[in-house]
Formats: sequence, structure tokens, C-alpha cells
Amino acid sequence: MAKKSDTQAPASSMRRGKTGRVFVWIILVLLIAGLAGFGAGGLGGSIASIGKVGDTDISVQDFQRALQQEISLETRRRGAPVSIQQARAEGVDQRVLARLAAVASLSEETKQLGLSVGDAEVANQLRAVPAFQGPDGLFNRDSYEFALRQNGTRPGDFEDELRLTAARNILQQSVTGGLTTGDTYAATLYNFLGERRSFRWAIVDEALLDGEMPAPTDAQLQSFYDANGTQFETPEIRKVTYAWLTPDMIVDDIVVDEDELRALYDSRAEQYIQPERRLVERLGFADQAAADAAKAQLDAGEVTFDQLVTDRGLTLEDVDQGEVARADLDAAIADAVFALEEPGLTAPVDTSLGPVIYRVNAVLQATTVTFEEARPDLTGEFTSDRAARDILDQTIAIDDLLVGGATIEEIAAETDMQLGTLDMAPDTSEGIAGYDAFREEVAQLTTADFPEIRELSDGGAFAVRLDEIVAPALPPLSDIRDEVVAAWTADQTAQRLAALGVDLMEQVKAGTRMATLDLAAKAETDVSRTNFIDEAPVGMLAEVFDLEENGVTFVQGPNGLSALVELTDISAPDMTSEQAQAVLGQLNQVASEGLAADVFELFGQAAQAKHGLSLDQTAVNAVLTQISGY
Repeated sequence: MAKKSDTQAPASSMRRGKTGRVFVWIILVLLIAGLAGFGAGGLGGSIASIGKVGDTDISVQDFQRALQQEISLETRRRGAPVSIQQARAEGVDQRVLARLAAVASLSEETKQLGLSVGDAEVANQLRAVPAFQGPDGLFNRDSYEFALRQNGTRPGDFEDELRLTAARNILQQSVTGGLTTGDTYAATLYNFLGERRSFRWAIVDEALLDGEMPAPTDAQLQSFYDANGTQFETPEIRKVTYAWLTPDMIVDDIVVDEDELRALYDSRAEQYIQPERRLVERLGFADQAAADAAKAQLDAGEVTFDQLVTDRGLTLEDVDQGEVARADLDAAIADAVFALEEPGLTAPVDTSLGPVIYRVNAVLQATTVTFEEARPDLTGEFTSDRAARDILDQTIAIDDLLVGGATIEEIAAETDMQLGTLDMAPDTSEGIAGYDAFREEVAQLTTADFPEIRELSDGGAFAVRLDEIVAPALPPLSDIRDEVVAAWTADQTAQRLAALGVDLMEQVKAGTRMATLDLAAKAETDVSRTNFIDEAPVGMLAEVFDLEENGVTFVQGPNGLSALVELTDISAPDMTSEQAQAVLGQLNQVASEGLAADVFELFGQAAQAKHGLSLDQTAVNAVLTQISGY
């Protein structure tokens, strides 16, 4: 294994067991899952890194890998493909860059401090990875090198990264080790969440008011209008002229090339043509005798496959091979696995790594989506992608026109862009105003700005000019009289209800029972802060938990509902119960971990500020362009 001459930290300083394995698995996932579709020379070897923190590079490969992983995660989460254009519009690329910069900052700080781990610890980490183990459950050098070779990674490079990751873990432990919130925090939080209260409450509404609300006089209306004019003002209006072009506008004009469409279908062959597959698990044995004995036990019902896995010190995840086709397996293995027409166990199969028993958990039949069946989806994808590329090509020429002094009207006349005008208010959302990029651009424009070409989230583009800003204005009372009357009536009703509520509250405080006040009172028992009280004013429960013992309050909610509330009992949680102690322990653990994470994040930010981040935007753009297929 590759060696380092850095100062060695004792292996005992590292967190053993689960934490160590987590870091190994993180790296393994990055290698095996992330390298799919990307070789080490993603940009032909012309660009090695997209930037650095101090002397620590952020490699092109890491950025490619991390960005593809993030897009794949979003695709699985949403159940629909996420394009690179959509990912960029949502800031996924910036999120990935920030994460890689944070890791590079910690790596740089680790190097500066001279932290490292010895070969023995690296070996321990490697031995913990099931993918690197042989049929006997022990580390197997051939399996290890094969797994790395399949992904174009050299053992020395892998071990260097593993060593650096372990060193970062030492750094994290040195920064956050021993940070706890103490018992008081958990006890206070549990008492806050576990407290229960009982109370009576009743709605106080217009039905309890004496007489009907009289119509306002002209003088009352004028006075209210003068005092509350801002609530009747029209919003600021930004009058703009714009030109825009989206893929939908030109998609019907795209000529579909049959050969390219078939090439797209062929490139998705694995998606459209699925051979017969099996979901399998694989359990290896040291020799044929052990495998035969295990199979005999399985056939006799003396043991289950799950028990054999557990007895070996493995988990079902460790032996899971996932979904496999015949072509994925060696001939002898494929014959045994695919001989099963339903879930079951194979006889021991002799492999290059020793005898193995396979468990088939599901039989997946072959499926084929023909080219003609896939044509509608392929055509839609092809035309949308081509339209977006055509727009990208046009934006270069359009940008040149704008730089040369062309007006919005002129570029609309000379290109495919469509001209439009809009009176933009804060709540305008139709048409182009439905795009965040357009709204944000209009919001920051001044009348002195020259139009610039901007991107839309669907691959479209636009340019916009601010023609005029119409400031908020208060219409004459005569134009909005009905609106002002409605607002005055609502305000007067709220004032009368408030006065009634205060009067009722004082009577209850003085000893009058709610039942004698002609109120339809309801009783609530042992209510927590997180309960929901149907038909109650918004915020009533929060005020209930602010009351002192036997307190009374009147609540006027923002939803127009009002209520009189009388507290009848306060029940503190039993802090000595078994459940309470378990929750307190969990609260302490979560709070301490959160505190440690916050401290380490601040440390990482300080490390980045200390060493400095420099990004090569040209390299970043090159990676994004390659991923997008342009």
C-alpha cells in the first residue's frame, strides 16, 4: 500500500467500528456509483482541476462525479429525468461546488497540521469493506484490485484518499470531541414538549354583539381612508418591453432526423430492451465440503439462508447482488441461477473465488419497448433538446446585436424571438412572468440599464427593457368607496368584539362561570403544544401555554375568530419514567451531534477563508458543457 511520510497519528486516536466503516463506504460509493459513465479523462486530459483551496485541488473528476450523483439523486427522488439545465437553474451545481470546496478546505487544513494515519489503520479500513472480501469473509487482494480496476482507479490513489479521509475524521474529532449540551437542555426541552394543559374555551363572534353595525357617515369614512390610505394603494407597476424565445415556440419547426432518433434509441437500449433478470444474493464458502453441508442443512430446513448469512457475521446488504442478467454472470453461475423459474436456492456453484450458493429472490421477465413504441418519447426529447441547442446558438448572435446597440424591437424583428410588453406587478405571473429569472431581472432593472440576454429555466432566453416605473398611488375615495366601507366595517366589528372579549374576560377573572355568560363553552383535557384544536382561533393554543395557573385570556386570531379561554389544569411530564429517560437520552444525543456539526461547519468556513478558494470558471463551464452534451 502507498505510504506517507507525514506525522503519524496513533491508530487508537481514531473512532473505531461503525464510524470508520462509514468513511470507507462513502469513498466506495463515490468510486463505484459515481464513476459510471465517466472515465478518468473526462475532458480528454486537458483540464485536471476546476479550482483549489490552498494547495489542495478540486479535480474535474470529483466535480463530474459529484454533479452526476446529485442529478441522479434528484431524478430518483422526483421520478422523472432532471436535465443539467434544470439542475443549474435550481442551483445544484453551486451546491456541489460548495460541498467540494468545504471538503478541500478540511483536507488542506489536515495537510497543514500534518495529520495522517498509518498503514495499519488503512488496512483495517479496507478489511471492513464487504466488496473487498473473498468467499471466506476475509480481505481478498484480488477482489480489491479488481473492484478498483473496473473503475479506473489505482490502489495507491484509493489508499491515499482513504488516508486523507481518515485524517479529516481525526481533525473533526479533535474539533468537536467532547462537545455536549448537558442534561439541562434535554430536560428543559422535554418538559416544554411534554407538558399538558386542560382548559375551557368559547368562541366570541358577531352573534354576541348588540344591534347591527350602522353604516359609516361620510366623515367617518373619510377619516378612516385618511388614516389607512396605504392599505388601499395600488402596487408599484414596472412597464417593460421584452423579447423571448423558448423551446416550445420552435419545437414544431425542428426537423426530426430518423437516423439520430434511432441512434438515441440505440443509446438507450438498456432502458428499452431488458433481458430476463433475477434478483439474487450470493453467499460464498471456504471449500466445497462447507458449501455442500450448508446446502444439505438448507434443504432439510435445519437452517435458513438468512441464518447462514448472520452466522458468518454478514448482513443481507453484504450478500446482495441486486438485479442481474445472464450476460452479467459467468456461464456456470448463469446456468444455475437462470435454471430457477421461481424464487429459490441454487446448488453450490464453483466460481473463481470458491463455491457459492445463490438465492434467487425474484424472477423478472424480459421486456422490450420497440422503436416505434418509444418514438413519441424519443421525438419529444430529441426536439426539446435540439430546440434548446438552437436557442443557445442564437443567443450568441443576439448578444452581439444587443452589445452593438440593437433595441428589443430590432432583435425581435431580426431573430425568432417574440416581442411583448407587460405591466409587471408583484403578483403578475402569467406568461413570461411565470419564470423566476424574468421576475428577478425585472425587479432589479433601472431605466438606465441596457437589455442583456438572459437564460430561462427551460432552456429559453429573453431580453427585457424597463420603460417606466409607476409608483404606488392612492386612488380617490370615490373610486374605491365600497372597498373602504368593507374595511371600515371589519375594523369596527373587530374593535367591538375586542371590547366585548375584554369585558367577558374580566367577569371570568372575577369568579363568574363561563356557563352563565351565554357562551357555548368547550372543555379540552390534557392538550399538548402540538395538538390541533378544530375551529379555534389561530394562535390560541400558544396563548394557553403562556397562561399562569387558573389564568384567563381573550384571543383575537388573525383569521377573524376570537375566543375566551380559561385554564383549568397544568400537568408536568413524568421525568422519571422509562419512556422519559429514553427520550431524554435521544434528545441529548441529537442536540450534542447538532452542536458538534455546527461547530465543525464554522471551523470549515474558517479554514476556507484562511486558505482561500480559487475557481477556474472556464474549467467549470467545460464540465457543465460536457455533461449537457453540447
